Amino acid sequence: MTKDLDFGYTTRHAKKGANAKMPPIECWENQYKRDYLIKIVLPEFTSVCPKTGLPDFGVITIEYIPAKLCLELKSLKYYLLEYRDMGIFMENIANKILDDVVKAAKPKAARVIGEFTPRGGLESVIIAEHGKWAKK
Repeated sequence: MTKDLDFGYTTRHAKKGANAKMPPIECWENQYKRDYLIKIVLPEFTSVCPKTGLPDFGVITIEYIPAKLCLELKSLKYYLLEYRDMGIFMENIANKILDDVVKAAKPKAARVIGEFTPRGGLESVIIAEHGKWAKK
C-alpha cells in the first residue's frame, strides 16, 4: 500500500477516475493502406479536481495513425463529455484517453496531448504516447 502524501492528497485522490467506466468509442473501417495522420482537437475540455471539486479546463488533442480502424467522432464526443463532472487528475486524463483510444482503434501510433489552463501560474501540458512516438 502506498503511503499518502503529507500535503493532503491521498492515494484515493490519485486513483480517482483512472478506472472509470466510460461509454464505448466506436470505429469504422479505414479505407487506405498508407500511413496518414488524423488529428482531433477538443478546445473546450472540462473535468474537475478530484480533491477540491473545482473545474479544470483545457484543450485535448488526439493524434493517431490508423491501422484498420478510424475513430467515429460522435461516440468520441460522448466519451469525452463523460469527463465533464468527473474528479480526475490531468495526468490521468491524458493517459486514460490514450488507453481507451488504443483499445478501441488499435492504431499504429497514437498521442494524446492535454494542455490545461494554468493554476497558480503553472501551465500543465501532459503528453501520452503509444506506438512509434513512444520512447523506448
